[in-house]
Amino acid sequence: MNNEGFKPYVPEETQLKELSIKALVVGVILAIVLGAANAYVGLRAGMTVAATFPAAVVAMAVLRIFKGSILEENIARTTASVGEALVAGAIFTIPAFVIAGVWDGIKYWQSTAFMLAGGILGVLFVIILRRPIVHDKELKFPESVACGEIVKAGQKGATGASYVFSAAGFAAFIELIKNSHGIQIINEYVNYFKMFGESKISMLQQSLKFKGGVYVSTPSAAPLYLGVGYIIGPRLSAIVFSGGVFGWLLLIPLFLFANTSLSQYINLPDGTAVSWQEVGYQVWLNMVRPVAVGAMILSALYTLYRMRKTLLEGIGRAVKDTKSIKAGTLKAVRLEQDLDLTKIIVLTILMVIPISIIYIVISGDVFAGIVAGIIMTVAGFLFAAVAGYLVGLIGSSNNPISGLTVSTLLIAAVLMVILGVKGTHGIGVVLGVATVVCCSCGIAGDMMQDLKVGHILGGTPKKMQIGEIIGVIFAAVVMVLPLSVLHMAYGLGSEALPAPQAGLMALVSKGIVSGEMAWPLVFAGIFMALGLIMVKAPSPMLIAVGMYLPFHTTAAIFVGGIIKFIFDKIVEAKKFTKEQKQDADNKGILISSGLIAGESLTAIILAFLFIAKDRGWISFELPRISENFWLGLIIFPLTAFILWYFPLRKKAIKR
Repeated sequence: MNNEGFKPYVPEETQLKELSIKALVVGVILAIVLGAANAYVGLRAGMTVAATFPAAVVAMAVLRIFKGSILEENIARTTASVGEALVAGAIFTIPAFVIAGVWDGIKYWQSTAFMLAGGILGVLFVIILRRPIVHDKELKFPESVACGEIVKAGQKGATGASYVFSAAGFAAFIELIKNSHGIQIINEYVNYFKMFGESKISMLQQSLKFKGGVYVSTPSAAPLYLGVGYIIGPRLSAIVFSGGVFGWLLLIPLFLFANTSLSQYINLPDGTAVSWQEVGYQVWLNMVRPVAVGAMILSALYTLYRMRKTLLEGIGRAVKDTKSIKAGTLKAVRLEQDLDLTKIIVLTILMVIPISIIYIVISGDVFAGIVAGIIMTVAGFLFAAVAGYLVGLIGSSNNPISGLTVSTLLIAAVLMVILGVKGTHGIGVVLGVATVVCCSCGIAGDMMQDLKVGHILGGTPKKMQIGEIIGVIFAAVVMVLPLSVLHMAYGLGSEALPAPQAGLMALVSKGIVSGEMAWPLVFAGIFMALGLIMVKAPSPMLIAVGMYLPFHTTAAIFVGGIIKFIFDKIVEAKKFTKEQKQDADNKGILISSGLIAGESLTAIILAFLFIAKDRGWISFELPRISENFWLGLIIFPLTAFILWYFPLRKKAIKR
């Protein structure tokens, strides 16, 4: 099992309290809170950030009051982080039902059923895959190792909770003064469309006139995006921003320049004047994003192709180890105890039945519903393995589960068309398959990371798996509520909540099933991704995601990456030891996590207040002040200072 010589923090023979009521209660509460925060992050930024770090820190701080053991803290963190993982799958797919017009709003029972099915299946799949992936020496699990170091440091008295809560308070205040439902003293960003002069090009024996321009936007003055960029680092944030450059500074000017007919829409038929700025935004919305869709589809397939050997070998090792344990040739020690594999396989097969019934009801076709259930199961298992592998490679925060889901959705949509299931029924069942698979992948990736942390600390896998199942059940029941609130307050698919992955799912499913897909643009994206793959460009998937996001979002994430780049240079100049660098990095991650959580939770609270006032439940109203973006510029240096000073100050570093 490639585990020779490994010694966990808590030895095998140690008998500490582990799966306790207090650990589960803390974990469930944190799962709901962190899941709600990440719902807002994902709908705005198109990516979620692993809750493992803040969950570990808060769990340590709370359980220390109740004298909890390190293994109880491990269970609480494991249970807590499942909320973020499940909501990642939900926000990438469930809003698509609304955006595609299948639902007129978020439906509670259907959404809960999809999340519960996907979450439970994700746990079951990971139990099968745990041994080969967790013990693979080629997988470094960067975030798991960092989290393990934070927990170990916490046993010496320094939990780091003050960093999380202080940063959250700062970000909460900033969100209060920039949110449209808050006081809004500042504008988050400023955009502008710069028109070029008229150009003439000789073509087809005549002189043709062209006119175009470029869409310019400032980065968002949002600690949330800066925190995301800091965590994923300068390289990945630059890759995401390159997608924004391709989409907004290359494709929009090209499309506008080539499509001279767009000029007639500056004045609509009803006499309404439309700015070039709005035209540029519509070009991105309806022409650039289909190109990004094509790039995502090929990128996801390429990821699977690259993993084919590792995937097959890993599954083979899992089956072999299970047989050896049953035959008595391999001892099942505490550190390797899983829930019974035979029962897991039987339960997985049995779960296909109720899920298929749901698909039958949605599609109105028995055979199509059964086919959808089979697709969901097979794709869910394969992509759970992919998600777990990628987490070991690049960490949970960077796991491109949306790309894996698009691949599933594409297959399901084509099969529904072949089976003659079209219209809203066809779109609904396709999105239903995508939702279950996406939730499964989210849970699988997060759980694999949690199991690796537990492996480092000396936790019992079986007890962690029970905690994950409990966390999934509670999160699935509750997580639909913040989605509904955010939709009512900001509007899913709007500029405030672009929900890029959900928009992608809606566009692909609706386009294929209804026959309205802009295939020329999709194929252009496929060929663009092919070119990126041929030149071995880093992560074509992230480039495509960057094209799909608003420019001010990717620009702000890039600024966060620059802040981390400067941080790394300061560490290098100060010649920190390996331990000092690890300590500073951990504190930077905790502060970034606090920035993300503080802004996200405040936005949700303000959304609740807006809905309560709109429906007459309360009469309280926050004062409104004339907003100004330039005042918001101070947020960038202030956030940078927080991310530099506190992790790097001398008393924060262990000498």
